[in-house]
Amino acid sequence: MTRYLKIYGALWQNSVVREMGFKTNFLLWILVEFLWFALQLSFIAVIYQHTDRIVDWTKWQVVLLMSVSHFIQQLFTATFLTNCVQISEHIRTGRMDFLLLLPINTRFLVSLRQVDLGAYVNAASAIAVIIYAGIQLQLTPTLVQVACFLLMCFAGLLIHYALMFLLAVSSFWTVKAQGIVWGYYNLFNIARLPDSAFRGGFKVVFTFVLPMLLVSNVPAKILVNKLSSPLDMLLLVGMSAGLLIVSEAAWRFSLRRYTSASS
Repeated sequence: MTRYLKIYGALWQNSVVREMGFKTNFLLWILVEFLWFALQLSFIAVIYQHTDRIVDWTKWQVVLLMSVSHFIQQLFTATFLTNCVQISEHIRTGRMDFLLLLPINTRFLVSLRQVDLGAYVNAASAIAVIIYAGIQLQLTPTLVQVACFLLMCFAGLLIHYALMFLLAVSSFWTVKAQGIVWGYYNLFNIARLPDSAFRGGFKVVFTFVLPMLLVSNVPAKILVNKLSSPLDMLLLVGMSAGLLIVSEAAWRFSLRRYTSASS
């Protein structure tokens, strides 16, 4: 574990050097993401000029929900997104052959090789909005609630990673899979909405097949005291563990049939 922590520290160091080599691009991406987040909040403000609530969610509750979703999305972007997108390029260019020869767990390397530092800044802005929305709602979460919130955010992060990695692994068969990976990333917008606003098959699919609604709704419900039972928390943790196991099985299955880029 100590060895892998040192390696991850070196990867962080390399990412900092790379980002600081293009400071303007680094700052512009932070600004773009911040403006996108502000646009989403403005959209909610417009909706609530014409209604008091969406199902049983008030304005500031939805703002908090959107901020939680943005927080998880930015953590995912910072840690895993770039790496998952690049898996198909590693396979296409033959770089995967080189990575497989290194004396380190290959999944660790392809999953955490690059860090998007700007996304951590945007995650911090999401936390600021969560705190502000909590003040407007006069919330006083306990330490247990905060701990459960952070645990559910971590579980949601792992779900996004496992699903994105599972899609990226399809590159072993299709060679290029960026379209599939980015298609999943665009589904993140569904996570910004209250799950109670959906009915029927749509809700079932995005709760149990692609659990977008669970990922952000469960942590937000913990903070706004809308979680009626711990079953949703158990489901979220269980799905994160299950999807990690499935993605690992798919990864190993694909590696066993990988014949390198030169053959």
